[in-house]
Amino acid sequence: QVQLVESGGGLVQAGGSLTLSCAASGSTRSIYSTGWYRQGAGKQRDLVATITSGGSTNYADSVKGRFTISRDNAKNTVYLQMNSLKIEDTAVYFCNGLARTIRGIDSYWGQGTQVTVSS
Repeated sequence: QVQLVESGGGLVQAGGSLTLSCAASGSTRSIYSTGWYRQGAGKQRDLVATITSGGSTNYADSVKGRFTISRDNAKNTVYLQMNSLKIEDTAVYFCNGLARTIRGIDSYWGQGTQVTVSS
């Protein structure tokens, strides 16, 4: 019903910047919240940032002041601008979308994109 495709991951030096993109297709009009999560090697998947259809944002304490989540409704795309990257930001980053249906809420995930921060 909803498909999420991520891009923009790669290798970056500590202190550098990187921007991730998540393009949505399908029943995109049903999405009321989107966000980014990350999972380091051997660790759980944690929230990075979210943005609602109304524009409200929320960030993990570890990325506040460094990361910015935004969206372009015309392009059905969500972005994560990452600045002042640290080695501990290294992880697989996943795009997520929540959609209301007649029977509840559906959660959709992208395939994940690797971000590696080097010293």
